[in-house]
Amino acid sequence: MIGMQDSKTLLSLLNSDQRSFEEIWNDFITKFQREIHFKACCSLAVLLEEKMVLRPGQRLIAFAILHQSYSTQQSSPNPFTSVLVNAACDDAAEKMERAFILQLLGSSGASTNKEVLKQSAVDFIKGFDPSTHLDCPPREQLLKQYCDRVQAEPYNCIFRDAAVQNVVSDPDIPSGCDVNSPELEFSHPGAKPRIGYGDRDGAITGLLQNVSFEGLDPQWIRPLPPRLPVQDGELVWLNPDNNHELLWDYGMCADTSRAAVRDLIAKSLKGPLVPAQQEQVLVELANDPKLVYHCGLTPRKLPDLVEHNPFVAVEVLIKLMTSAEIGEYFSVLVNMDMSLHSMEVVNKLTQAVDLPTEFVHMYITNCISSCENIKDKYMQNRLVRLVCVFLQSLIRNKIINVQDLFIEVQAFCIEFSRIREAAGLFRLLKSLE
Repeated sequence: MIGMQDSKTLLSLLNSDQRSFEEIWNDFITKFQREIHFKACCSLAVLLEEKMVLRPGQRLIAFAILHQSYSTQQSSPNPFTSVLVNAACDDAAEKMERAFILQLLGSSGASTNKEVLKQSAVDFIKGFDPSTHLDCPPREQLLKQYCDRVQAEPYNCIFRDAAVQNVVSDPDIPSGCDVNSPELEFSHPGAKPRIGYGDRDGAITGLLQNVSFEGLDPQWIRPLPPRLPVQDGELVWLNPDNNHELLWDYGMCADTSRAAVRDLIAKSLKGPLVPAQQEQVLVELANDPKLVYHCGLTPRKLPDLVEHNPFVAVEVLIKLMTSAEIGEYFSVLVNMDMSLHSMEVVNKLTQAVDLPTEFVHMYITNCISSCENIKDKYMQNRLVRLVCVFLQSLIRNKIINVQDLFIEVQAFCIEFSRIREAAGLFRLLKSLE
């Protein structure tokens, strides 16, 4: 069923019998979106069922639209081919109409199909010569030729035979009356429409808007089957009418790995994990690479993880290397307070993955700055030793190009030359010149 505006548009196309079928088809695909092509074609199929509804020219246009609707879709069979074949094999139909359908189907050659579409309905009717009309091939042959197996052998429901056609002729019309002016009549609300006298266009528009495509089927009412009696050995809760309250275990079959890792990560922010807990976190992260995004760790919490569990922090950061937020984690790592654990984390990361050069240089600069700004001499000497050992490890492993930071590192070694590790780092720099 289509709306009022679409019904009027479709009717205007059917009344364009002075224009070529090709032009009418181009208008059809312009004015109707592809999603409603099937509905529009179904409406035309309903109108074609009753020969009194449409004039001969309108019927030819309707057949042309049904044929062309799926002609450009090689992968989709035309669902209306059986309608065309049945009309071509209808002995009670006009020879002119049957000949037109056969030319559409291309039974006389592929070129014939293209030539007939360039004509108008009026020109085809005027130029039709009944003597040139060949006998229609058997219906089975046409079905086999133009329909696939599914269309040639459609499924027939046993209830379909009991359905009433959507459109029927008025039995009270006497023979010899002008049947070219039917109208749509309803004897009472909800009644089956019938074709009588009056305005043809109004009748067609009414059919398109008020009649469904499925026919008027009888309602097949079937009572509910009775329930079998309850046996003594049956479980009571299987009977829904007892209003028994069901108990459901919502934790059954739940994935507990994420919850366990989240709990362990939360504990690792407050203190060191035991070796068994560290191993559990690493195993779960290795089994599910995406678990690192759901473990509850954020850039703001990273310093606590580094200080309490540096080994876990290294593995988590390695898993986050492909994350869009890895830059935020690096920024937090650079700006956190300098410590043995933070340098241990950065050192292990440099050996495991390719860190951005800017990050490594910035981290080294912050290490040197922290050593210079600390006031406690004991803590300063301790931190300088750690930084010197860290820098020697980076240089020997060729993680950094010492020439990029040569002046800054050399000044650092001279400032703290009293410390043995700084003197050793200075000698390493001189050996690389």
